[in-house]
Amino acid sequence: MMDLRAELPPRQQITDLRLAAQHIGTARRILVMGCSGGGKSTLSLKIATRFRLSYISLDRDVFWLPGWVTRDRGEQRNIIASRILEERWIMDGTNPSSLDIRLPRTDFVIWVRMPRLLCIWGVVSRWVRWIGRTRPEMAAGCIEKIDWEFLRFIWTFEDKFVPRIISGIAEHGPDVPVLQLKSRREVRELLDLLHAPA
Repeated sequence: MMDLRAELPPRQQITDLRLAAQHIGTARRILVMGCSGGGKSTLSLKIATRFRLSYISLDRDVFWLPGWVTRDRGEQRNIIASRILEERWIMDGTNPSSLDIRLPRTDFVIWVRMPRLLCIWGVVSRWVRWIGRTRPEMAAGCIEKIDWEFLRFIWTFEDKFVPRIISGIAEHGPDVPVLQLKSRREVRELLDLLHAPA
């Protein structure tokens, strides 16, 4: 169950999807966060295509080397520090430990905050779809996989990571507007608004 106590200040939250679509349409740098399996990569890719933003996947471009080998943390931060200097991007990935360098360069945050059962369904269906292959938003040589540790990560995401996300936003991006998407319906409505004629 989602911890509704763990929320951002009301002044920072964008709750009107039309207003959010306007922000997204003019933003130069967008950060998309959320639990694995919630649909943040799919949403990020659609927005990147719609607004011709450079798509940066933390999983593909920063964290992983072939064979699910984790890149050195210092090297990860150097790559992020370099990529955020680009003028126009959408960055797909949560990683609370790098919010200090990402949020100050971010114009808008989309937090895909789906219920955990939906996230688990998302990773299971993704695994079935990509079994034996590597997804486009994943580093080369990282064959799609699922295990109990990953499922536990998803199940405990709200308890373990949401407080760190909220703390990171408060400290490093207190003036960055944040849209929280908590249902597939909201995602569909947002995408419809983004593709509507101006």
